[in-house]
Amino acid sequence: MHNILPSLLKQLCLPEIKTNWEILSKKAEESHWTYSEYLTKLCEIEVASRYQKRIQRYIKESKLPSGKTLSTFDFAATKTINAAQIKAIAENDTWIKERQNIILFGPSGVGKTHLISAIGHSLIDQEIRVFFSSTTAIVQKLQVAKQECKLHDMLNKLSKYQLLILDDIGYVRKNEMETSVLFELIADRYENNSIAITSNQAFSKWDSIFPDDVMTVAAIDRLVHHSIIINIEEQSYRKKGLEN
Repeated sequence: MHNILPSLLKQLCLPEIKTNWEILSKKAEESHWTYSEYLTKLCEIEVASRYQKRIQRYIKESKLPSGKTLSTFDFAATKTINAAQIKAIAENDTWIKERQNIILFGPSGVGKTHLISAIGHSLIDQEIRVFFSSTTAIVQKLQVAKQECKLHDMLNKLSKYQLLILDDIGYVRKNEMETSVLFELIADRYENNSIAITSNQAFSKWDSIFPDDVMTVAAIDRLVHHSIIINIEEQSYRKKGLEN
C-alpha cells in the first residue's frame, strides 16, 4: 500500500500530500488524531501550497512594481490622502465585484503610482488578477495589435484581469491612432471589468488626450459611471526634497 500511494498522489497532482503524508502520519499516531483530522491536515497543507503558488503566479504576471505596498507608503507625509479610505479599497474586493473603477488624480511625484500599486498587491492577496502598465506602453501594444488585425484578441487577453491599472494616462500623445485604441480599451472594459487610472491632469484637460470632444466625453462618461475618484492635493515629494 505504501508503495502504491505516492504513485496515486502523483497521478492526482497532490504534490504536497505526496511529500508530507508519511511525516504527518507519524505525528498523527503520536497525537492520536482521528482519520478525518489527519486527512484535514494534509488537505490544508495542499491548499496552502496551491494558494501561495497561485499568488506568486499572479504577482509575476501583474507586472506591478515590487516593494510598492501599503506598508511602505508614508501616509504621515501626505495630509490630503485618506489612509482609511485607501486601506478599505485595498482590503475589500466589493468594488471589483461591482466592476467599479478608480481614478487617482494628483500632480507628479505625490505617490499615485505607489498607492495604486499597493492596492493591486493587496487585491492579488485576495486572489484577484491584476495587470499594471503605463498607459503609453499599453497603447503602443494596442496600436500594433490593431495594425495586425489582432486588437480583439488582445482585448480578450486583457479581459482575464479583473483589474487593469493604467498609470499616467496624461502622457499619451494626442493622435487619432493612439487614442482610438485607448478608447476601445475603455469601452471594452465598461461594466465588464475594473480599470484604475492615475492622472496628473484633471478631466478638464483630457481633451489633450483624445482627438475630439465627443470621444473625450464618451471616455470620461464610461470611466466615471461606476467610479471612485480620489484627488491628492500635495506637493511633489521630489520638490519637497529640493526645498528642504
